[in-house]
Amino acid sequence: MSGILSIAGLGPGDEALITPEVSAALAEATDVIGYIPYVARVAPRAGLVLHPSDNRVELDRAALALRLAAEGRRVVVVSSGDPGVFAMAAAVFEALEAGPVHWRDLDIRVLPGITAMLAASARAGAPLGHDFCAINLSDNLKPWATIDKRLRLAVEADFAMAFYNPRSKSRPEGFARALALLQEACGDARPMLFARAVSTPQEELRIVPLNRATPEMADMRTMVILGSSQTRIIERPSGPLLYTPRSGAGV
Repeated sequence: MSGILSIAGLGPGDEALITPEVSAALAEATDVIGYIPYVARVAPRAGLVLHPSDNRVELDRAALALRLAAEGRRVVVVSSGDPGVFAMAAAVFEALEAGPVHWRDLDIRVLPGITAMLAASARAGAPLGHDFCAINLSDNLKPWATIDKRLRLAVEADFAMAFYNPRSKSRPEGFARALALLQEACGDARPMLFARAVSTPQEELRIVPLNRATPEMADMRTMVILGSSQTRIIERPSGPLLYTPRSGAGV
């Protein structure tokens, strides 16, 4: 087959954080497919067809991308951040596995991007500097019981934790439940970072003790990072630095 399917990460927001590899794929694309706000980040041009769609049709998007690539088109499926982190790469492979056998002959490339988790961590310092985990707090695709179990085990393992999709208008109670669980299970004032719209003009960073964090501090544009018991704050005139050391007691 002559088509190419690239699954690309657009990074957290700033165009400077899009990799040259992704920029080159977009420049050569005949079709760009993705969630409406992500496709809107791609400039229209002659010879390029944009295919924006709703957020809850990931498998439909993936199947469309595979069909177009099988027709010989140069297709780019876009996600924010990295396409392999709670994003479209897994959906494309799920559709590939369930689809026609000839799709497996396609040239499929995953082009990494800078995740919101890494961008937020870098802005604040290095809260993910030692062992950490990432948990998607949305229960759209998994039961809350699974989220509950993973949170408790992460606390027991003393990981720093990065939380994707903490709170939306359709499920405002999820982050409140997670926060109450964490405050009870950790039982301390370890730092929690709320990093909203990182790398955009709307960027806001806020570090608060876990026991003073509230659900209203997060929305769907917020990356939340909870430090481990070892995470520290360095106070300085230009603003605090948050980091988790790689050495020391308990690590």
